[in-house]
Amino acid sequence: MITLLSARRAAARRFGALCLLLALGPAVAACQGDGGGNGGKPGAGASPAPSASPGRSAAASPSAAPATPGGEAVPTLPPGPGGAMPVFEHGPRDVGKVVALTFDADMTSDQGARAASGERFDNPELIATLRRLKVPATIFMTGRWAEQYGAQARSLGLDPLFEVANHSYSHHAFTTPCHGLPALAPESARADVERAFSALRSSGVPEPVPYFRFPGGCHDDRTLRALGPTGATAVQWDVVGGDAFATSADRVTRQVLSQVRPGSVVVLHCTRSAAPVTEEAVRRIVPELRARGYRFAKVSELIGARPN
Repeated sequence: MITLLSARRAAARRFGALCLLLALGPAVAACQGDGGGNGGKPGAGASPAPSASPGRSAAASPSAAPATPGGEAVPTLPPGPGGAMPVFEHGPRDVGKVVALTFDADMTSDQGARAASGERFDNPELIATLRRLKVPATIFMTGRWAEQYGAQARSLGLDPLFEVANHSYSHHAFTTPCHGLPALAPESARADVERAFSALRSSGVPEPVPYFRFPGGCHDDRTLRALGPTGATAVQWDVVGGDAFATSADRVTRQVLSQVRPGSVVVLHCTRSAAPVTEEAVRRIVPELRARGYRFAKVSELIGARPN
């Protein structure tokens, strides 16, 4: 019986090999690594607090505008050392069985021709299943995806079941190496994130939450410092769904169920051509976790539950 550690390592190796295909052209940019930019490990979590730092303008701080249905500001973490972007990986382990499902809506800036030829980077069936099962979720959306699927972006942004967050505009790597993803120029990092927030709003998402997910999960101290002025919190994960390019819903289901703990953040994908079994896996994962006593939450609830 394979151990959890070996399963994670196998998932990381599989993601690296599959994402390398992206650099060669035929693969789809729905790749997530097993963590941060240094050795595939997630970035260290920052100390908690549910407010953005003061003194930032609304343009510089995306956390200034969004609010919960009750009117409270969307919780973020305070800046890291030197004003660096803080990093969140999972919620508290001791506040009950709560888990956040997150879905990356990936599309790189140069994939328009492939979309025009019929390749589907969306997954309406998955969203319909989440709605039918009444599962709140956080959707990390690239700016290019929002532009391509504007009606869907608007629908997600207006649905209180979901929160829409930033997954970059281009889906290029913010540090290298990163699973074969094309590299973004270091000096363009902040502009890419801000362009994505603008693209989300222009596509009909009125209040994207002030969270950012690095393409491939890859980052380093330099990028965190560069992105600090955006006011966003970087959101990683502690459960790799393994659905990118997967062909077995059973395998994805087993992988998620074997890793989930109270407070977990699960990374999955909302990209039909690159993650074709995700919807089927979710139909199996959700009832099983509920049978185990778990409930589902958005990332904002987990961040807000961290002790002050």
